[in-house]
Amino acid sequence: MVTIRLARAGAKKRPFYHIVVADSRSPRDGRYIERLGFYDSAPAGQHDNQSEGLRLNVERVDYWLSQGAATSARVARLIKHNRRFSVPEAPATAE
Repeated sequence: MVTIRLARAGAKKRPFYHIVVADSRSPRDGRYIERLGFYDSAPAGQHDNQSEGLRLNVERVDYWLSQGAATSARVARLIKHNRRFSVPEAPATAE
């Protein structure tokens, strides 16, 4: 079975996660099929650089979900959070 889950990266006590599509039998940080984005669990401002906390390729997530991929609980919450806050802006009307 294929799952969309987190793979841990980063230094000790500074976690950083890749959102990946992987076979459910592969290890957490092992081989994966495709990388869909990342999640930085540290609060904003904790690191030296002020980077975004979540980036996700929603088109590829939708593709894998349509193919029957399951999500972990945390990734499902991240996808829901990303969809809620990434509402496309309305096109400007010319008058």
